[in-house]
Amino acid sequence: MNRKLFKSIREYKRESVLAPIFVILEVFMEVLIPLQMAKIIDIGIAKGDLEYIVKMGIILVVMAMLALIFGAKAGNYAARAGAGYAKNLRHDIFYKVQEFSFKNIDHFSTSSLVTRMTTDITNVQMAYMMSIRLLARAPIMIVLSLIMTLTISRQIALLFLIVIPLLGGVLIFIAKKAHPHFIKVFDEYDILNNGVQENVNAARVVKAYVREDHEIEKFHKISQTVYDLFTKAEKIVAWNSPTMQFFMYSVILIMVLIGGRSIVFQTMETGELTSVIVYAIQILSSLMMVSFVFVMIMIAEASSDRIVEVLDEVPEMQDKEDAVKEIPDGSIDFDHVDFSYAGEGGNLSLKDVNIHIKSGQTVGIIGGTGSAKSTFVQLIPRLYDVTKGSVKVGGIDVREYNLEALRDQVSMVLQKNVLFSGTIYENIRWGDENASDEEVQRVCKLAQADGFVQEFPAKYNTMIVQGGNNVSGGQRQRLCIARALLKNPKILILDDSTSAVDTKTDALIRKAFREEIPDTTKIIIAQRVSSVEDADVIIVMEDGRIDGIGTSEELLKTNKIYREVYESQVKGGADNE
Repeated sequence: MNRKLFKSIREYKRESVLAPIFVILEVFMEVLIPLQMAKIIDIGIAKGDLEYIVKMGIILVVMAMLALIFGAKAGNYAARAGAGYAKNLRHDIFYKVQEFSFKNIDHFSTSSLVTRMTTDITNVQMAYMMSIRLLARAPIMIVLSLIMTLTISRQIALLFLIVIPLLGGVLIFIAKKAHPHFIKVFDEYDILNNGVQENVNAARVVKAYVREDHEIEKFHKISQTVYDLFTKAEKIVAWNSPTMQFFMYSVILIMVLIGGRSIVFQTMETGELTSVIVYAIQILSSLMMVSFVFVMIMIAEASSDRIVEVLDEVPEMQDKEDAVKEIPDGSIDFDHVDFSYAGEGGNLSLKDVNIHIKSGQTVGIIGGTGSAKSTFVQLIPRLYDVTKGSVKVGGIDVREYNLEALRDQVSMVLQKNVLFSGTIYENIRWGDENASDEEVQRVCKLAQADGFVQEFPAKYNTMIVQGGNNVSGGQRQRLCIARALLKNPKILILDDSTSAVDTKTDALIRKAFREEIPDTTKIIIAQRVSSVEDADVIIVMEDGRIDGIGTSEELLKTNKIYREVYESQVKGGADNE
């Protein structure tokens, strides 16, 4: 496995060391037991010495009990070390993901990150747990059993020296043949998880379009691919057992032949032959263990590479040592900004954007689908970094700010509104975890959310299910706006965040903004002209460029795009009435 991951063992180093120590003690007892049995047979039983049999029998029982205790201890420590190691790995990956920018997250799919934090880490955990227990056990068992056999019969010991590398080579060959198939499985797991996640999230759409059969068929195909890959790998690995059995019985037959001849010529005792057979089983079983662990390690190797890929991902945005932590005001400047999601040399989503927004202004942004309205506002809290030019907040380049300080003062309600599992109180307090109940209720009133919340039986203690699917789209939008207002930001961005509310509620929300947060810079992206008509300034965007800037009256005279949208909505609406 990748050595870099061993850093995550941390506080479980003690358990990781004690597990193999107790394994070694267990092996010592298990190796001595056959020797003790041989003495009982060859001395006690052969001579009819009952006292010797009882004495050696007690010692044998004590050895067996010690082996049991040592084995249990080793298993306990190995389990704790493996589980702790996995816990730390999940911690490290999750914390790493929290540092990612949107660009970093775009590099991995959500389903892929979930697979890496679950299936991949479980594979690494199992391989690690087996390694510190079985890999410590097998080599020592082989060496000690071989030494004990050597003291009894050099011929049989020589047989082991021939068989061990031969069997070991065959088992390793089998494991290596299976390895590529296991690697392919994990990529298919990502696709499988992505399909499941997409289906569950879009359950309403699937049912609305009666596409259950299509989704089931799609899932079946991916699931079948995973099955086929696993089957191919397991068919190869399945050769381990018959190969092991073939070598084991072949060795035992040859040993019986050698041992029987030695007993006839009185160069070996019956008990010694019995103990040698036990040693043979121990050696061959240990080789089987090594083979099994080797397969697990090879599976874990593919998983560990995927985990390291996440841990090695360099966060695109990192704070400078002297990062600015105070934001003077809510003014915003775009200084000849170009932006591409693909980075330098990629297709530009924003092209030479140059604008100054005064602190406290209400700015409306309007434009067609794909005109880069959302991209424009995402550069303000530095969710992405500009490709060329600069974005300034309070007269300071956003790249100079401490990220936490910047985003704490730039409150953004994204286009895709998300609520989390918990009460309405808990969801709103994402804006300020120390806010009182009264403060939460105040911002909900500003966002026109208090009315429908009061209608719930549990009011603000109403539980929101994952994703907020037990409230309507408009209710979800208003709760998200309330959450953003609770931060009391210098800049408030609404990215098409009132699209699901009626025009009257929309107007009341904007009225609350004007009266309650006059000093906050408000940027409102909307498809409806009525949502931005009374803004201090309206920006019209087209194909990643600013096509026009001005008030509604000014743009009606000077901007063709705005005029067409205005007439299609306002006059079209009047005609329909």
